[in-house]
Amino acid sequence: MAKTVLKEKRIVKKCMFLITVAVLGIALFSQELTHETLVINIEVPVRVFKGEKFVEDLTIDDFEVFEDGKLQKIEAVYLIKKTSIEKGEGEKKFSPNVSRNFVLLFQVQDYLPKIETALEYFFNNVIMPGDALTVFTPMKTYNFKTKALEILPKEETVKQLKAKIRKDTLMGNSEYKHLLREIQEQVAGVDEVSIQACQLLLNRLEELRRVDENSLLGFAEFLKAKEGQKYVFLFYQKELLPQLDPSTLMQRQSLAQDQQYFLFQLSDLFLHYRRDIAFDVDRIKQVFSDSSISIHFLYITKAPILSVEGMQPSPVTWREQSEDIFSAFREMARATGGLTDSSSNAASAFQRVVDASENYYLIYYAPANYKRDGNFRNIDVKVRNKNYRVTHRAGYFAN
Repeated sequence: MAKTVLKEKRIVKKCMFLITVAVLGIALFSQELTHETLVINIEVPVRVFKGEKFVEDLTIDDFEVFEDGKLQKIEAVYLIKKTSIEKGEGEKKFSPNVSRNFVLLFQVQDYLPKIETALEYFFNNVIMPGDALTVFTPMKTYNFKTKALEILPKEETVKQLKAKIRKDTLMGNSEYKHLLREIQEQVAGVDEVSIQACQLLLNRLEELRRVDENSLLGFAEFLKAKEGQKYVFLFYQKELLPQLDPSTLMQRQSLAQDQQYFLFQLSDLFLHYRRDIAFDVDRIKQVFSDSSISIHFLYITKAPILSVEGMQPSPVTWREQSEDIFSAFREMARATGGLTDSSSNAASAFQRVVDASENYYLIYYAPANYKRDGNFRNIDVKVRNKNYRVTHRAGYFAN
């Protein structure tokens, strides 16, 4: 009898073990199945132009979306004007967040009067109740909360902002002009000490103009955390770099033989001085695209005023060196679906770009066979009319 009871207990334990294993197996299989059938919706702001005019009569059937070269099924398309959803169509219904976060970023060496005109246009014609604004100057960051923008009169906000940008630009440029004065004074020495001094001064000049990769990545993360649509308008002024004209220096003073040797070294130092792109452009493009930020690049072609009061004529002259950073920022704008404009008039360039950016389509699609592998997925949006110009973000990270 005891043996029979013991045997039954062993059978019960064995059955319980098998049931437990089966339950765990079902749970694990369910988790795996859930992971494999994970549904995620991708939102893509798209702007379509015919010439310079936004095309606003497109339907869902006019669009095609490809991810890594594979055609995707579009779930819905919405036409957005400013913060208003004008129309929507598709099998699924979404609730687009059309709140707007504006960022004005001034990377300029001079305070340009046309910046004031641009600010007036922005506050009088663009920004609306519910919008948020962040302004980056060469010195500080200013956050304008939504409620503050609604309470404070626009005229007063514009007045305060003009004063802050003017002050910060002048302060931010003061070290730059100081370096200019020091370089010109050191060049006149034409000896070993002047060469070493110029090397240090040129390195410091390089640091001032450097665009740091970590800062860009942090900026992207800062904006990614914000809800709604994100617009960055980057005002970037033409950049000049120093160059040495040895003949001018030789005409001003007679040089000893050893000074002529140092002049050769000094000339070589300036000849090889250039600003290198200090960030991975492709990486930055992907990160900003993933953050769903529209970067609009405004290249101000008006050369900065580099003369300093009381400064004597110098063999140091200035050459334009903007093609490298221009290409990098233009590619960043393109990768985020943003626009690029070049002009000596900051106000007109800003008006053209901001007007073109306010209307767009929001396309939603669920990627087929989506997997969270952390890889970057390339997006390509096409419309049936091949003559249209289409801008949109380049893709996203599957995280």
